[in-house]
Amino acid sequence: MDGYIRTLEDEFRLNANAIVAKGQKAYMKENFEFFGIKTPLRRKLQQPFLMKANLPPKEKLPELVEILWNKPERDFQLFAQELAYKYIKNLEPQDIDLFEYMVRNKSWWDTVDFIAVKLMGAYFLQYPEARKKYVDKWLASDHLWLQRSTLLFQLNYKKNLDTNLLVHTINSLLGSKEFFINKAIGWILRQYSKTAPDWVMDFVKRTSLANLSKKEALRLIKN
Repeated sequence: MDGYIRTLEDEFRLNANAIVAKGQKAYMKENFEFFGIKTPLRRKLQQPFLMKANLPPKEKLPELVEILWNKPERDFQLFAQELAYKYIKNLEPQDIDLFEYMVRNKSWWDTVDFIAVKLMGAYFLQYPEARKKYVDKWLASDHLWLQRSTLLFQLNYKKNLDTNLLVHTINSLLGSKEFFINKAIGWILRQYSKTAPDWVMDFVKRTSLANLSKKEALRLIKN
């Protein structure tokens, strides 16, 4: 496993670009360091590491993700979440702990939205009985990014979206001044309006949403 990470790091360092890195860091509000590898090149470089024949055993994934998550360059976290997605057809009950760790640490929209939608979303489709437990836990956590995840994990559920749980989640977050919460409320409602526009319209009419949430929710609905 050390060789796997070391070889990946060598590839990233060989393709580093200080000028690009400076721009990436500025775009991410100076929160993270970067090698300066643009996304298309990074995905090309990491492709061999994500091939089925080269993937580490699933039981090594939590340890591997934690190592990558604790490296300073953001490129490692972006790789780690795509690595985790390679095991999405082999989900186990304990995997939610790993996804929660990933959201809690080095949190920003570029990782959280991927984790919430693609990893947590798949997990809660497979383990729907766990949804309410974790939604309530994360709502009570006062952790901005876990709260955002309670909204976004259902983003691609379409007809499988649990409206009762969504109403509970949004009502629990009403009054928030956080941009990333109010934006996510609007985003999940806008996405669901593709499936159930009348339901979304009715919910918006009877709920005191932030202006940002309301604007985003109704963006695709023609009055």
